[in-house]
Amino acid sequence: MGSLDESTSETSCNKPLGIRLIESIKKSSVSFRTHQAIVLILTFIAYASYHATRKTTSVVKTALDPGSAQLGSNLGFFQWNSGHILKSHEKGHLNNGWAPFNGTDGSVMLGDLDVAFLLCYSFGMYFAGHLGDRLDLRIFLTIGMVGTGLFTSLFGLGYWLNIHNFSYFLIFQMLAGLFQSTGWPSVVAVVGNWFGKKKRGLIMGIWNAHTSVGNISGSLIASALLRYGWGWSFALPGLLIALVGLVVFLFLPVSPESMGIVTEDEQNSPKASNDLITEPLLRSGKDVKEKAVGFLEAWKIPGVATFAMCLFFSKLVAYTFLYWLPFYISRTAINGKYFSGEIAGNLSTMFDVGGVLGGMLAGHISDRLNARAMTAAGFMYCAIPALYFYRTYGHMSLWINIVLMFITGMLVNGPYALITTAVSADLGTHSSLKGNSRALATVTAIIDGTGSVGAAVGPLLTGYISLESWNAVFVMLMLAALVAGLLLTRLVVAEVAARMETSSSQPSSFSRSTIEGPEV
Repeated sequence: MGSLDESTSETSCNKPLGIRLIESIKKSSVSFRTHQAIVLILTFIAYASYHATRKTTSVVKTALDPGSAQLGSNLGFFQWNSGHILKSHEKGHLNNGWAPFNGTDGSVMLGDLDVAFLLCYSFGMYFAGHLGDRLDLRIFLTIGMVGTGLFTSLFGLGYWLNIHNFSYFLIFQMLAGLFQSTGWPSVVAVVGNWFGKKKRGLIMGIWNAHTSVGNISGSLIASALLRYGWGWSFALPGLLIALVGLVVFLFLPVSPESMGIVTEDEQNSPKASNDLITEPLLRSGKDVKEKAVGFLEAWKIPGVATFAMCLFFSKLVAYTFLYWLPFYISRTAINGKYFSGEIAGNLSTMFDVGGVLGGMLAGHISDRLNARAMTAAGFMYCAIPALYFYRTYGHMSLWINIVLMFITGMLVNGPYALITTAVSADLGTHSSLKGNSRALATVTAIIDGTGSVGAAVGPLLTGYISLESWNAVFVMLMLAALVAGLLLTRLVVAEVAARMETSSSQPSSFSRSTIEGPEV
């Protein structure tokens, strides 16, 4: 079993106050598995709270810009049916909205808010990853969460202060995006410190459900509070993420080293007894701390650039749904009926419910096949017909809409979850690093930061294109899914070739061996 560092004076100073309090109450050290459980739970809740605050904007759009429901009247994919033109409005469409978003260019202005947020998010991501490999991740993550909560709440404060200046909302969206960029590199790096490679796809696929859980909770909270005024839809999620940030500061153990747990010897590590945890991603030791990989060096790791560009188009699709799905639902007649912003926000959660299953399936399949690229590309190709069917037949009935939305969410979010978790962790510990493992946060930031540029482009284009036709929006999304799959062609071919080679040589072997695909 792992030994605890006897020089407790330095180690205890690094331990979070909450952990020290638990140990003083128990009068014994917290076990390795307990530390792992704390890490999984806290990072799950932390990133779910990030997404809960990010999701509120999409729900509140219907209150800021009630708009014309005729934006969604073009229901056939290649033809238009006049029988679906607006028949009636629900109360959610009768309000006057909120200036300056309730004018003729309201959709464009809301799209501008999305792209400002996401551009600052992606820009900050590159710096966040660089800093995350060099700073105390617990403090870094806490600052990001408290800052996110502050600026999210200040956006909502515009409701009570009766502010109608677009610059006010733009500035606080940009600041919120900048502070949100601290989240993903930090939580992936912390989880990577405690969990190893075996079954990483499945473990991280389940853990990555925090994205969908955050989106769902954000949608439900924001939708429920709309009736009391849209400001509450920002204020409460902002307060919650700040409170979770304080819990992270008190309890999050960043790494085994910071807890005084020695993991240099793989066989004597506490991790060796757990078949799900076979090797540490980031090894302890001061020599490692001095070798953090540079930004440009991380780009040269094989597979990083390819998966980063794939995620660009994958997140373009995912975030268009994230920011515009409630707005789209409220402006599309489903079985001849238009739904209020609150109901549309609740319905949109089915996309994220599908995303939970998609992340788990993608992770499990990629583990079984040992083929990350093949799995991600397969999901993206399958997402193309799913997008077509949702747009073409989603209006026929509520249940058809829900089922198709669920399937679309599963296929769109599956590769997105796989690339941002297991693939990023694999590449952050790639063999080309030659033992230098301090690249996890940097690689994660590069891949997700590049993907976030696509996440900004999708909602921005949607704000303009939707004014003319939602059909064109879905064509854009299908093309993006196609390009995402095609970008992985070289890696897919390499994985298929490797599997064929090992399969052909396997019958000549008298001993059982593990078939391992190529490193991505």
